[in-house]
Amino acid sequence: MDIKNKNITIIGAVKSGVGAAKLIKKLGGHPFVSDSGTESKLTAYITKLKAADIEFEIGSHSERIFQCEIMVVSPGVPSNAEVLVKAREKGIKLISEIELAGYFCKGNIIAITGTNGKTTTTSLCGHIMNACGFKTYLAGNIGLAFSEIALDVKEDEFVSLEVSSFQLDLIDGFKPKVAMILNITPDHLNRYENKFENYINSKLRIYKNMDAGDCLVLNNDDEVLTKSLTKRNSKDLFFSLNKEQNNGCYVKDGKVIFARDGKEEFSCGIADINLKGEHNIANAMASICAAKIFGGDNKKITGALSSFQGVEHRLEFVREIDGVKFINDSKATNVDSVWYALKSFDEPIFLILGGLDKGNDYNQIKDLVLKNVVKIYAIGSSADKVFNFFHSFVKVEIKPSLQEVVLAANNEARQNEIVLLSPACASFDMFDSYEHRGKVFKEAVNNL
Repeated sequence: MDIKNKNITIIGAVKSGVGAAKLIKKLGGHPFVSDSGTESKLTAYITKLKAADIEFEIGSHSERIFQCEIMVVSPGVPSNAEVLVKAREKGIKLISEIELAGYFCKGNIIAITGTNGKTTTTSLCGHIMNACGFKTYLAGNIGLAFSEIALDVKEDEFVSLEVSSFQLDLIDGFKPKVAMILNITPDHLNRYENKFENYINSKLRIYKNMDAGDCLVLNNDDEVLTKSLTKRNSKDLFFSLNKEQNNGCYVKDGKVIFARDGKEEFSCGIADINLKGEHNIANAMASICAAKIFGGDNKKITGALSSFQGVEHRLEFVREIDGVKFINDSKATNVDSVWYALKSFDEPIFLILGGLDKGNDYNQIKDLVLKNVVKIYAIGSSADKVFNFFHSFVKVEIKPSLQEVVLAANNEARQNEIVLLSPACASFDMFDSYEHRGKVFKEAVNNL
């Protein structure tokens, strides 16, 4: 991809957009960033664009955005947005930021997608690879934009890259050395014409350009995934909590085992994995597969599994007050994530649900709520929906803010009970991001 002296428009002035613009400028292109958002919400990014001497516009999209050969689209921009429809009509090539960065990255890309577990697995995979002596960068939806580090990665180095379906929608030649699909459950259907099949097909695009020298790591327990797989040229490794695997990772007799061609090459005790919940055992198995593909040392892998502390906003322990534990799971932005969170605790739970609804069906967690949840605090624009679904079989109270929820929960919860923020919804009705929501929760808890 030759971008020297080319005019390239970037739609979206947040993390990936700013990263893409800076990369384009370094490579001799002429970036122009356009975002229809408000200046007050984009202050930090505007500062970065000014510091890099990159031209931009905020508040609306002018006709100038179409004066380009390539348009880089940030993942927050829907594919049916009017600006993208017009660009297609004008014959402008649309690509995602990972497509751009991937073309200029000389290192080995480990691309990780799935409905749930992406952030934990991306972070854990990077932690294990670094422990094994493979210099590995974390990028994508976690930490830095891929574009920020693409030119820094040497040929013998690695990128553990968190990839969303939105980013995969606009790839062309993106080709990871290893790709993982952790699971597929309904999510973001408002972006996919309310068709689950469209969302599935988006996830499967991760392996469209992989060949026999590449490896695809797949969840063999996920029926939606295994039944949806299309023809692929890469080698496959599978992981499973329930079935032995000739090629991949599985659980047996309290151990996690990695085998290749039926021969055991690695094992460790489940107790060696410093993460809570079955879903995290699955995430660990996917990460072990990646490390073993590149010949990772067994002792170093086990040590890394033991030392990994998890990620912020994902089942994150905040504080214990008078025997009540406060847990921040703000990254649980769909019902499936809440299901895993509820399965991770035996103690009675005060659950905080609500936010910007994405077409949630709460029947999936109804049985677990009946079993484990003492009370639900409903927040955000979907508070009424949460109340209407749950109030007939569990106590539900609508609260106007997280601060008020934390105060109420602190008064009501008793020793050996859990206060769990696991909202099942996006955050944008009340917060800038799930990170912002989690930080507000933690501040409220730490102010008690």
